Amino acid sequence: MTPVDLSTTVLHAVRRAVREDALRAPVPARVRVERTRPGGRGDYASAVALQLAGPAGLGAREVADILRDRLAGAPGVAGVEITGPGFLNFTLDAATGAAAHRDLVHRVREQGERYGYGDALAGQRLRLVHAREVRAAVTADAVRRLLAAQGADVRVACEGEPDPDWARLGVSAEAYETPRAARESGVAAHREPPADPRRAGGSPDLEPSAPIRPVPAGDPAAALLARLGPDAARWGLLRPAGHDRAPLGPELITQTEANALFRVRYAHARARAVVREAARLGVAAAGPGEDIDATEASTALLTLLDAHPAVLAGAARHRAPDRLARHLDAVAAAFFDFHDAAPPLPVGEEKPSAAHRSRTAVAEAAGTVLAGGLSLLGVSAPAFL
Repeated sequence: MTPVDLSTTVLHAVRRAVREDALRAPVPARVRVERTRPGGRGDYASAVALQLAGPAGLGAREVADILRDRLAGAPGVAGVEITGPGFLNFTLDAATGAAAHRDLVHRVREQGERYGYGDALAGQRLRLVHAREVRAAVTADAVRRLLAAQGADVRVACEGEPDPDWARLGVSAEAYETPRAARESGVAAHREPPADPRRAGGSPDLEPSAPIRPVPAGDPAAALLARLGPDAARWGLLRPAGHDRAPLGPELITQTEANALFRVRYAHARARAVVREAARLGVAAAGPGEDIDATEASTALLTLLDAHPAVLAGAARHRAPDRLARHLDAVAAAFFDFHDAAPPLPVGEEKPSAAHRSRTAVAEAAGTVLAGGLSLLGVSAPAFL
């Protein structure tokens, strides 16, 4: 059972309790579960009972008791314990957890850089409008990529004549509305009608979205490109939340651990290097039916890889590419911890083993997630740094 699976299981228990009238409270959109902190009990914990206690008019431990009764015997859950004021602590079934890790790594490697893509927005035709400013343009482009990854058909419009230099930052001209559609909406555009004749002149069924107006960058695209180049400029514009100022100084192009972009791209390059070196040594990554080496470091990394689809969906839903950027930074940090704690490759006279095959598969999955995430942000993922 993965953390996402556990979160869903707990949410089902809440819904069941509400349906059975044992709990009178609004069902939350999601339930948060976290790794148990040092000194805690079990594998994961959740404060959902404390969250529901007020609306339900019950004590948190009473709510926790209600949920524990409905979680008993759930697949993958070996035990549920209540601690403190009403925290639910979960011990997972080891065999189920190993199977979940194995399936997760296989799924990532099978789906490649499209891992995390979904169809939640399939059939929706959305319209993004952004301010005539470089950060707004880059943000709209990243949001378009995220929405498209969830199945939406997205058109983009600018509140003024677009800057031709935006194209050098990877902003897709093809995604912009036709000139006629933009004129009808009072927004200037810069692209001839696309090949699909059904969109000629624009379609009235495009669903509008709130205008994208992050805190302006302060510099035009040409100045950012000259100072930082396209990758660092895009990362610098997207990494902070839209309501925060975007630091766009030379720290974005320094190759040091303090630079989040360098950390993420270096983690990707290291993961790819592991796979290349493993192949040279004749160490094949673990296949679909082989167990994944379960250590504290690998579990932490796999937890983040498992959360990747939810992160993509949330970033698309909230029009917040900064969520994806922060997630990639967390994946990179977890990859380095994993790499240092359990080297994926044989060292010295050490013979290749099943553990090395397992770790190579995890490294490959981590590199795949980092590459796919960077691609959605419009940032390149070089295999060598």
